Amino acid sequence: MAKRICVVEDDESIRALLLAALSAEGYQVNGYSSAEEALAALSELRPDLILFDIMLEGMDGVTALKLVRRNPVFSATKVILLTAKDTETDKVTGLDAGADDYVTKPFSVLELSARVRAALRGTAPVQPEVQRFGPLTIDMKTREVQLSGEPVELTYKEFELLKMLVQNADRVLPREELLQSVWGYDYIGETRTLDMHIGTLRGKLGDTASDSQFIRTVRGVGYRFIGQQPQ
Repeated sequence: MAKRICVVEDDESIRALLLAALSAEGYQVNGYSSAEEALAALSELRPDLILFDIMLEGMDGVTALKLVRRNPVFSATKVILLTAKDTETDKVTGLDAGADDYVTKPFSVLELSARVRAALRGTAPVQPEVQRFGPLTIDMKTREVQLSGEPVELTYKEFELLKMLVQNADRVLPREELLQSVWGYDYIGETRTLDMHIGTLRGKLGDTASDSQFIRTVRGVGYRFIGQQPQ
């Protein structure tokens, strides 16, 4: 029997995206715009996993999570928090309240799907804060990047783009998904914005059109970060 997931997200476009993506993965999915609405339905649905947006109107996601954790009926239910906040305190607060994992917005649908699968298996994927790919070193916490020991100055968008590519290393990420996750829904279709940033990012990482060590173009689809670097 398919696992059931409840999505609690007050942004209609994000909720619709999550419902479509998770349904495509074969889950039974129910969506709610408020914590109050979701909590009223949980006893009947008995979901295997709940996605709670933290910044909900009315009751926030952390408060709703605490109520879920007080009910022994949901002791086996997994909870992932969706948050626009990326500070250590916010993450610790959520985990201390009983969350099994958290995903920071903007997020990759591929990453979220992987975290859902991992949570339902009982183990959330953990990526090291400092990641190394040949001469490239990326500190996800401090947002510092070095190439052959020298600092690489990236803009906020360039780092977010690199972060998403790295988190999905060796996977082809479609242009539309990169735009949606890094720039938001208003930029869907504006692929020139993405291509220009990719070009600038490549230049800072030492990639060239004829020799792309880190970021490869998949013609007609998008981009792929090369995770397996030659020794």
